[in-house]
Amino acid sequence: MTDTATSVATTPANTPDIERQSPPPKRSYAKLAADESREDYSLRYAPQSFRRWSPSMVAGTALGGIAYLADFAIGASIVFTYGFTSGLASILTAAVIIFLTGIPIARACAKYGLDMDLVTRGAGFGYFGSTLTSLIYASFTFIFFALEGSIMAQAMHQAVGLPVEIGYLLTTLVVIPIVFKGMGALAKVQAWTQPVWIIGMVLPFVVLAFEAPDAWGAFGSFGGTEGAGAGFSWIGFGLGTGIALSLIAQIGEQADYLRFMPAKTEENRRRWNLAVLAAGPGWVIIGAAKQLGGAFLAFVALEAVGKTHALEPIAPQIEALKPWLGSVALPAAALFVIVSQVKINVTNAYSGSLSWSNFFSRITHRHPGRVWYIFLNLAIALTLMEMNMFAALGKLLGFYSNVGIAWIAAVAADLVINKRIGLSPKYIEFKRAYLYAVNPAGFGAMVIASTVSILAFFGLFGRYAEAFSTFIAAGLALVLCPLIAWATKGKYYLARPNPVWGYSRADGFEGGPDAGIEDIAATHECAVCETAYELPDIADCPVQSGPICSLCCSLDSECGDVCRKDPAAGPVLMPVPTMPKAVAVAVPKAGPVVEAKAGPVVVLEAAPKVEPEAPSPGA
Repeated sequence: MTDTATSVATTPANTPDIERQSPPPKRSYAKLAADESREDYSLRYAPQSFRRWSPSMVAGTALGGIAYLADFAIGASIVFTYGFTSGLASILTAAVIIFLTGIPIARACAKYGLDMDLVTRGAGFGYFGSTLTSLIYASFTFIFFALEGSIMAQAMHQAVGLPVEIGYLLTTLVVIPIVFKGMGALAKVQAWTQPVWIIGMVLPFVVLAFEAPDAWGAFGSFGGTEGAGAGFSWIGFGLGTGIALSLIAQIGEQADYLRFMPAKTEENRRRWNLAVLAAGPGWVIIGAAKQLGGAFLAFVALEAVGKTHALEPIAPQIEALKPWLGSVALPAAALFVIVSQVKINVTNAYSGSLSWSNFFSRITHRHPGRVWYIFLNLAIALTLMEMNMFAALGKLLGFYSNVGIAWIAAVAADLVINKRIGLSPKYIEFKRAYLYAVNPAGFGAMVIASTVSILAFFGLFGRYAEAFSTFIAAGLALVLCPLIAWATKGKYYLARPNPVWGYSRADGFEGGPDAGIEDIAATHECAVCETAYELPDIADCPVQSGPICSLCCSLDSECGDVCRKDPAAGPVLMPVPTMPKAVAVAVPKAGPVVEAKAGPVVVLEAAPKVEPEAPSPGA
């Protein structure tokens, strides 16, 4: 299953018109890659015509994906290791950091219809610079798929005695049919399973409120199982925060849903803002509550099941339900765990397929379709499960968080600081045709911050630096991203201006959705695949002498990046996009035309020796 480049057939000039056939497009995509009902615009801008869900529907689907129980295991691991006081401070501090960094990212993804990888490209990393972050994000999805799959296998082992090795395989296979069908199927699964999940989440705490009312008081003085003590420890606080911050890349999975948020209007502004806040950074409020709740359930079950099983969410769930449900507690707990893990692992597998697609499309210039990368992601996750990675939970997540937070903090710094002070373009430019391969602002900040913090994590700078390595990563990334952008004067954000969306300022090119185009949902037909895409997904291509969609541009391995490297290859005059009462305007060298009274304007500068094509029939 690959995209295929086809040669254009030629027809003799004396052949009757009725016998002539239109030449095939220069590139045709395999069936699965061409089916956007499955692809979900995996490597593209999510067009407004596809964003047909309401803000509440998108938010509900995104929040359904945080049903995972790894939070329970993570919270229990932190509190058991560092004690209640240090553990509580760690969980709450990590939640605040994740919430604050998640706000600008969630808003950018929802506003521009882009996933985390495409936002990263335009927020300081460059076209190839974000390739590394695609790997970081992909590793997040398969690490957490393996963790969640392990929890689900433990539940099936408890319920029916199924060997965990077979359980690992079943947990992997069960998500494939759902993820294969894309966003539509995911939305239905999250909606249908939500009532069961809510009941299963709340019921154990209701039971304990009646049956063990003094447990919370005892939990508050819990000193852990490793001798940390009930008091506050700076070392324990730093190490615990590092483990909790491993979840910071979850904003990427939220963004995979938020990119389908409908356009923000005056009518839906309040609902839109609330939905983006709740489904974006708001996930961590529920996540932190789950970490504390999971630690509490594990504490209550500790004496009955022992430390090892207390860290496995299924055992504390059973112990909490026993007073009311008796022998039914086991199947009820197993059902809750299985539902929870299916809800999150369809998201992990889906997001992983998007991330791998982005990675391999840039490396190989081929795109067989998002669905094939589902199998790659699941194969890696299954291998990790069979290696019993659950046993190394704390150390693995503590290491990962150093890299994850350096990435997310650098992106947030660009969105909040660089774009506000004019070091970075006001909009997110993600297309290869306009980006440098690497932008040192975000990419350099992430590499330096993560390298220093990893060295600290392994003890090179002493015990306290080891404990606070994630703070080092976050602080360096936040400072270095704007500092490098200032030192380079923002040079490496745009390799050349984007003329497709027009001009917005008299003193220079700005581009973006606020640049004079009234209807960004207007479409151009790609000169390569001959499919119509909305303006944000279109670039002008001097090699094709016309418009090219972002994916065909990414997959071109023979153009030599002429548009960015050859000064003589100026912007291309293209047909007017399809929209009502549109007017095409070619801009002379003297300056841009910003508007025309007849309707929306596409401002394009004519390239040397390129004749304008006839407007499309829809214009």
